[in-house]
Amino acid sequence: MSSQRVVMDNGILQVTISKPEGIVTGIRYNGISNLLEVRNDEPNGGYWDLVWSKEGSTGTTGTQNVIKGTNFKVIMENEEQVETSFTKLWDPSLEGQLAPLNIDKRFIMLRNSSGFYSYAIYEHLQEWPAFNVPQTRIVFKLRKDKFRYMVVADNRQRFMPLPEDRLPPRGKPLDVPEAVLLVDPVEPEFKGEVDDKYQYSCENRNLQVHGWICFDPPVGFWQITPSNEFRSGGPLKQNLTSHVGPVTLAMFLSAHYVGEDMVLKFKSGEPWKKVFGPVFIYLNTLLDANDPQLLWEDAKEQMLIEVQSWPYSFPASEDFPTCSQRGNVSGRLLVRDSCASDFDIPANRAYVGLAPPGDVGSWQTESKGYQFWAEADADGYFSINNIRTGFYNLYGWVPGFIGDYRYDEAITITEGCDIDLGDIVYEPPRDGPTLWEIGMPDRSAAEFYVPDPDPMYINKLYVNHPDRFRQYGLWTRYTDLYPDSDLVYTIGTSDYSKDWFYAQVPRKTGDGNYQGTTWQIKFRLENPNKSGTYNLRLALATANSAELQVRINDPGTNLPLFSTGVIGHDNTITRHGIHGLYRLYSVEIPGAQLLEEDNTIFLTQTMVTSPFQAGIMYDYIRLEGPASSNS
Repeated sequence: MSSQRVVMDNGILQVTISKPEGIVTGIRYNGISNLLEVRNDEPNGGYWDLVWSKEGSTGTTGTQNVIKGTNFKVIMENEEQVETSFTKLWDPSLEGQLAPLNIDKRFIMLRNSSGFYSYAIYEHLQEWPAFNVPQTRIVFKLRKDKFRYMVVADNRQRFMPLPEDRLPPRGKPLDVPEAVLLVDPVEPEFKGEVDDKYQYSCENRNLQVHGWICFDPPVGFWQITPSNEFRSGGPLKQNLTSHVGPVTLAMFLSAHYVGEDMVLKFKSGEPWKKVFGPVFIYLNTLLDANDPQLLWEDAKEQMLIEVQSWPYSFPASEDFPTCSQRGNVSGRLLVRDSCASDFDIPANRAYVGLAPPGDVGSWQTESKGYQFWAEADADGYFSINNIRTGFYNLYGWVPGFIGDYRYDEAITITEGCDIDLGDIVYEPPRDGPTLWEIGMPDRSAAEFYVPDPDPMYINKLYVNHPDRFRQYGLWTRYTDLYPDSDLVYTIGTSDYSKDWFYAQVPRKTGDGNYQGTTWQIKFRLENPNKSGTYNLRLALATANSAELQVRINDPGTNLPLFSTGVIGHDNTITRHGIHGLYRLYSVEIPGAQLLEEDNTIFLTQTMVTSPFQAGIMYDYIRLEGPASSNS
């Protein structure tokens, strides 16, 4: 330890951290003197940062600050572990210059461990100013001459371009700021590809390990997140992973794929404290084999070990509760839908979770508190373990059924509690029998028609890939497919996997402008119930600066039967996602407006700013007849 740095060394790796700032400046491992990119300007290597803005600010941007400690302390040091603390205390004289937070960044190294842990405690006191936090994370910037192969998942891994390939004249910026066409890369194999960090986003539920591989010598650098309890937005929230740099991220709070609704906003007089992490930075190498892919297999095994070890027993902060200080909730979720079965149906593979009290579905935009989720088995049984003490609502959703579930009563978790809720029943929205449906109720538009990309804008990874929606510029393909008229879908003959475009976006006109689009659903009704009420269920997978209007049989009527109003800041289309926030609308259709035999529903998306800034994705559409309908 010197006056300006702290070195943690367990004989396997050596980590150097600036003092008192708490920025990782060096990682020595397997004969490589530093895995981090030493040629970068400060902050160098590995750091925590946040984006913040003043009260009343709108949007998801703000001032980005690298979190630099002003005080250093050794919390624990013995033969088994060392834990260091780098704190930044709020100074009221800096109001308007720094976020009003106390932040305690911690680093932990264990004996015989091939890696190190980091976590942080954020605190806002009651008397401090109001402000917003759109984002906070950990960033590691690795050596570009060593780490060229990136891994996000079994089927999402590849050699990556260099950072200079993104800069002019080697790279050409595209319509979306993060997307660059590689026109003259250092290595010709990347020429003509699109690089965009959002193409490697991942849902929280699948975002447990990702990183980079160095081939000479064989070294893997992995970011392992063993729990989602401290992440915002629940299991379906999408976050960035790794991208050209080479960069690897641990995202804790972000507005990506949600927008301003996800921004953490504090009012005056609102106290708050939250622990982010710990996450594990895992390093591995090959001892007896020559296949670097084995580094990824080993990283996945290590991830499972970390998950099984959660909550960790070794963090020294009293703000991180151990297993014995937490509680458990279990039960069985059933679905009651009289049009699907005469009996309650087990909620097969439902997601059930505890999140702070709120409205139905509010967990999607929850960012201040903790969330704890589990997937039910085929019989609907679930067990949610290691829950922090506090007050929660129980939420859930069931693949194959629309809507969101919330348990009627709030749940109080105390130390050591083991709450069995028994059988609980979700009654999804339903007024009458299904007359027809489009898609699958799974909160995603992935089952619809996703076109091939423009050959000029391809990421080779996603050619013939299940996540083909991650290609750049797919929104332009709508105009290519429907240059003069809009999509028409006929119930009974059309196939939604081939005939329902994945996103309803504006069409580009011949003069270079854009126009709103009106999709038609044609269907037949025999003997419609003129005195009854039909119900159109519209489940949206995402919306961004969009307005959806519904008309029945008369597209020219000035007033639609229904309008969502302008909705959404998800930005999913731009960022190559397939869902953002889930929204469900129910549109009552008077039977008197329906015709004998041939009918048409007109779905108009009116906003026209641009095809990637305005649009919606559907999850599922269903028309229900009146409760006594024989239609």
